[in-house]
Amino acid sequence: MTKLRILAMASFADPDAISVPYLIYRHAEALAQIHDVTLVVGAPLEPNVRRAKGPFRAIEVVRMPTLERIHAWIFTNILKSNYDTQALTVVGYPLSQAFEWYAWRQLRRRIFAGEFDVVLRLLPNMAVIPSPLAFFLRKGPVPFVLGPLDGGLPWPPGFPQLENQKEWISGLRGLYRYLPLTRSTYRNAAAIIVGSSQTYAEFPRYRDKMFFVPLNAVSRSLCSADQRSPACGAKLQLLFVGGLVPRKACDLALRGAASVLRSGLAHFTVVGGGPEQNRLEQLAKSLGIEQAVSFWGWLKHAETLQHMRSADVLVFPSVRDYGGGVVFEALAAGAVPLVVDFGGPGDIVRPEVGYKVPMTNGDEIVAEIEKILTALAQDRELLGRLRQQGICYARESLTWEAKAQSTTQVLNWAVGRGPKPDFPPPKVLCASN
Repeated sequence: MTKLRILAMASFADPDAISVPYLIYRHAEALAQIHDVTLVVGAPLEPNVRRAKGPFRAIEVVRMPTLERIHAWIFTNILKSNYDTQALTVVGYPLSQAFEWYAWRQLRRRIFAGEFDVVLRLLPNMAVIPSPLAFFLRKGPVPFVLGPLDGGLPWPPGFPQLENQKEWISGLRGLYRYLPLTRSTYRNAAAIIVGSSQTYAEFPRYRDKMFFVPLNAVSRSLCSADQRSPACGAKLQLLFVGGLVPRKACDLALRGAASVLRSGLAHFTVVGGGPEQNRLEQLAKSLGIEQAVSFWGWLKHAETLQHMRSADVLVFPSVRDYGGGVVFEALAAGAVPLVVDFGGPGDIVRPEVGYKVPMTNGDEIVAEIEKILTALAQDRELLGRLRQQGICYARESLTWEAKAQSTTQVLNWAVGRGPKPDFPPPKVLCASN
C-alpha cells in the first residue's frame, strides 16, 4: 500500500483528554502508523501532543492567542467547564472557523507545492460546523475529506430523563444550514465520513460520497482472551459506566435489574459520578436493592477496565448517546452490552454480541431489561457465547487499526488510488431499505 501524505486538521486533538479530543488524537495516531501524517493542532494542546510522541511526520501548530484566551474564559466562567452542554458547540464555532483560516494562511503554499495528497478535517466533528477549507480547496490542488462527523441526535419525547437535561439551545440546531459556507462544505468535500446513523440520514443528497465509520474504537491490547471461570451459582455481575446525568438513564438500569438483585442472582456496580448520584442512591434504597449495588464514583481508566473484565453484562440504557465509547470497551473486555437501540450504542451492538432494547418508553425499557437479565442469570452458556463473539467482533472490527484501514479506503478513493469502498450503511438505513 502506497503511503498517503495526509494533512490532518485536528484543532482540539488531545492525548491527555477524554471523549472526542482523545478519540480524534487516537484516530490520527492510528493513521500515522501507516501514512505520513502532518497533524495540525491548536497552540494550547501543543505540549500534550508533543509529549505523547506520536508517529507523526510533523506537527503544525496554529496560534491564535487572543481568540484562545476568550474561548477559555467563556468555557470556564460562563459554561462552568461543562463538556456536556450543547452551548459548547456555539462557543466553539468562531474558534473553529478562525483556526481553519489561520491554518490555510500558514500552509497553503505547501499545499499548492504538492507536499500533501489530501486534507482531512478530523475536528470539529460536529456536522453543524462548516469548513472554510472545503471552500478554499474547491478547485484543488488536493481533495478535501470531512469526518468523522457526528451530531443531530434528536431528543425523543416522553423521557423525563431528557426533559431534565434538554437545553433551549437544542431547538436552534436547524439554523446551521444558514451559516456561511455550510452548503459549500458538503458540496465541495470529495468524501464525507460519518460516525452515526443519525448523521448519515441527515445528508441524503450526498449519499454517493458518504461512508459510515464509527467515531469510537478500542486498543487491540484490550481485546484479550476471556479468562472468566465463574463458580457454579455465581452471581451475575452487572455494570454501569458513565456520567450520572439524566440522559445516561442509570435509573432505568437499576429499575430493570431490581428483580434479579432482590432475588440474590446478581450484583450491580456503578462506575461514574455526577449530579444524579444522590437520587440514584435513594432509588436503590426505595427499590430494596441498596445492599446489592455498589457506587464507586469516578475511577481511573485502568480501574474501570478491571471492572469491565470482571463484569458479565454492561447495562447501559442511555436514551441519548452519540458515540457510546463505553460499549466498545465492554465488547473488547468481554462484558455483554445491553443498550437502548438509539444513537451510537444502537449502531454498534449486534444480536450475536449483545442486546438492543427498543426505544419505546421508560416502563417498557425497564421491563425488557428485566426479562433479558433474568434469562442471562439462568443461562451461563449463552452469556459465554455472547462474550466470546463480542471479543472477536471488537478485535476484528472495532480497533484503531481497523478504523485507520477503513479511513484509508475512503482516502484512497478520494485521491483516485483505489475503488470506492463498499461499507454497509448504518442500521437506520438498513431498516428503511
